[in-house]
Amino acid sequence: MNWKRFAAFLVLAAIGSLAGCQKPASPTTTLGPPQVAPNANVLQPVSLSKYKIPEPTAGKFNVAFVYVGPVGDGGWTYAHDQGRKFLEKEMPDVATAYVESVAEGAEGEQVIRSLARKKFDLIVAASFGYMDACEAVAKEFPAVKFLHISGFKKNATNFGNMFGAMEDMKYLAGMIAGARANADKSAKIGYIAPMPIPEVIRLIDAAALGMRASCPACKMEVRWVNSWFDPVKEMDAAKSLLDAGADVVMTGNDTSGPIVAAGKAGKWSTGYNSDNACNGDPAHCLTTPYWNWGASYVRVVKEMKAGAWKPGDDYPTVKDNAVGLLGCMAGQQPAAGVPTAIAPAIREKLAQMNDGKLTRFDIFKGPLKDNKGATVLAAGQTLTQEDLEGIKGVAGRPDCTHCLNFFVDGVVGEIPK
Repeated sequence: MNWKRFAAFLVLAAIGSLAGCQKPASPTTTLGPPQVAPNANVLQPVSLSKYKIPEPTAGKFNVAFVYVGPVGDGGWTYAHDQGRKFLEKEMPDVATAYVESVAEGAEGEQVIRSLARKKFDLIVAASFGYMDACEAVAKEFPAVKFLHISGFKKNATNFGNMFGAMEDMKYLAGMIAGARANADKSAKIGYIAPMPIPEVIRLIDAAALGMRASCPACKMEVRWVNSWFDPVKEMDAAKSLLDAGADVVMTGNDTSGPIVAAGKAGKWSTGYNSDNACNGDPAHCLTTPYWNWGASYVRVVKEMKAGAWKPGDDYPTVKDNAVGLLGCMAGQQPAAGVPTAIAPAIREKLAQMNDGKLTRFDIFKGPLKDNKGATVLAAGQTLTQEDLEGIKGVAGRPDCTHCLNFFVDGVVGEIPK
């Protein structure tokens, strides 16, 4: 038995806020390992017997989703699966299916290829590590469309990428965390980070800039878990930060384990990914920056069905209903732990974001220093989208000039190489 996975399962069960895993209702076929000649330059055979490859539904536009975690993770994958369900509800002529807990790398590529062989109209690959797999399989199946989530590669015909302006919501969550720490006469905030990639780095930096806006003396200490989904490591990282004196623990990972850990310690937290992340401990969870993938999926599929979709770098914002901040959106009330003094500033900035008057480029506007004290941006200078994504050597896009591969002032920690 894999004891690490078993322990992770027990942690998830204890959290209590996570939804049960649903399986595709459509007929499934179990695939065996592909026959590939041994070659150092060729994808080596792997067993896909643990994955159920769904069948398309006749007479409908078929969309298959590939998930890196289980649909019941309460975070990243859960949010995507909510988007999948929303797509089916809003577009009855669309049928969806999914394969969950698919490893990045060789297994991910072969699952994506298997779905393409089934002739799904669109394959959505919902993790950064599926990027190269999508690029390779898209070349082999020009009649199938591919949408990769969180990457930066694309082609001119059938392969695009999508993410969104989560920096904005992380900035606001950082403001709330800083205000809470300041009210508690603390100056220490913790952040649990999954992988050292540009996406994660810029979200940490955005949260730190928000923290400094409401608590100039605050520091943000980072713990890396080197996994998107690992309930045990996430809780251990949270406990480590709390033991080190963190008043608020922010997470960039997939489960609500850190929220539970903070609550048990009588401290505060912010969640991530889904609007139910605070369910782990609503009394101590201040807010959650969350994704609303359904609106984006409906828009993209409508474009595809109309023949109007062009592969690109799709980056919707809160104006597009793509992201949100729990407790701060229309009809919501801030959590009890949010200091009342910060609420007007959050509402004002959120309104500016909705109007397009405050963007991620404003958040990262100079003067900007890294956490070593070096000036990266002079006053008035701004980063480009390529800077934010750390783009370099990517066909069709200019190289970054001030590549965001550093932590901003206020962050304590190093970026693993």
